[in-house]
Amino acid sequence: MSLPNRRQTLSLGLGAGLATGLAGEAHAAPNILVQEPTFTLLLVNDVYRMGEVDGRGGFARLTAVVRAERSRGVPMLYAHAGDSLSPSLMSGFDRGAHIVELLNLAPPDIFVPGNHEFDFGPAVFAQRMGEANFPVFAANLRDEQGRPMKGLRDSTLVTLGGIRVGLVGITLSTTSEKSSPGDLRFEPELAALRREAPALREAGADLVVCVAHTGRILDDAILASGLVDILLSGHDHDLVVRYDGQRAMVESSFDARFVTAMDVFATVSGEGKTRLVAWRASFRIHDTSTVPPDAEAGAIVSRLEDRLSRELDIPVGATQANLDSRVATVRAREASFGNLVADALRASFKADIAVTNGGGIRGDKLYPAGTVLTRRDILSELPFGNTTVLVSLNGAQIRSLLEAGFSELGRPSGRFPQVSGLVVTVDASAPTGRRISAIEVGGVPLDEARDYTVASNSFLFDGGNNYVVLSQGRTLVSPSDGKLMASEVMTYIRDTAPLNVEAQGRIVVR
Repeated sequence: MSLPNRRQTLSLGLGAGLATGLAGEAHAAPNILVQEPTFTLLLVNDVYRMGEVDGRGGFARLTAVVRAERSRGVPMLYAHAGDSLSPSLMSGFDRGAHIVELLNLAPPDIFVPGNHEFDFGPAVFAQRMGEANFPVFAANLRDEQGRPMKGLRDSTLVTLGGIRVGLVGITLSTTSEKSSPGDLRFEPELAALRREAPALREAGADLVVCVAHTGRILDDAILASGLVDILLSGHDHDLVVRYDGQRAMVESSFDARFVTAMDVFATVSGEGKTRLVAWRASFRIHDTSTVPPDAEAGAIVSRLEDRLSRELDIPVGATQANLDSRVATVRAREASFGNLVADALRASFKADIAVTNGGGIRGDKLYPAGTVLTRRDILSELPFGNTTVLVSLNGAQIRSLLEAGFSELGRPSGRFPQVSGLVVTVDASAPTGRRISAIEVGGVPLDEARDYTVASNSFLFDGGNNYVVLSQGRTLVSPSDGKLMASEVMTYIRDTAPLNVEAQGRIVVR
């Protein structure tokens, strides 16, 4: 089946020893002696949903893969490259506790936090990692004083099949822009690697493996640096295998739809300072639609989903017109669901205008007219637990705020603004920072000297998506004093249903 709105790539170098199986394990050719791997690296990343979708993914199938790999008798290291505590429907209620419960069934040998691990703030992050029965690594993450965080590790040296493997974890340095880590500090990824990788080799590592929650540009830079031999990555939601005979990199899609196993075949010659390890890699990609679910994990998922259904399957209100929350719409143009969210924010404070980010709308659906929206629908659309905020900004600051929102115009971007109470005209051909040609508030041209009340969400108030101007005005209702944004949207729907929200020309792109 196709994977909507996600790229799925398989980039295979033609280096020595490459073998790949796309539906389960690769099969050896007849009459060829199959060598047992020295060790196996198993990778999963970006697992948000606890249950399967269309017979693929979810924790029951992931647990089955992990347990099967561990039962092979080959030394194995299981890595999770981050993003799991959020966003999901259940995390809106328990802030990711169910994810830790499920991961603890078949715990990773190394877990690297992704940006979504911080969606509920640093205190919840620390609480969840304290509940985990697995080690957490992040060499570039420090507390507000610049000290290593309690319970987290930077790197370690392990032995797998007689090979000394240096392990280092790297999380996304731009997490502060994408999530809510408070005063936690994130060192640039390569700077941390330049410190850790040579130290691991000096300590005797034959190979250095980096588990990283980093975007593709940084993945490429890490590989090009030569600091590591193997990169196990997350964040982009791609299915990727790269191998040129010298270095290897993998990423395992998302939601455990695919789980990648890298078999490493190594030989050792010499001892001490003359010790030399030669290695090659072979890859097996588990399509979890072919994997029977693990019964124990499945029972826990069923229990949790029953609890979730009781909370979520409650009607909120009906629609009179189509409601569009598709990613391609909310991240690129005015969207009816974006209008709904912005209208709800503005109404909750009786503000002059409201601005929210398209990337915070996650349902990726088109609701036909006549749909009865439920709490499940709204929490699927707004899963991050953001609170409402109200600030006072002058007209010049509002213009600057919106320019930041349109700074990536021309490609789908999470920072694309969805607005209420204003009409903004944008020149797509103009340079970044000077794209807005007109703004009207309540049908009147924006007065750059006048103060306006602006409703928004806590993520943007904290500088997310580079909306730094939002917190530079006078704060009227802070994130800690605001209400849950999803709850305010549900209240607005109940008060105004049946909804007749459409794209109305609030954002005009020329």
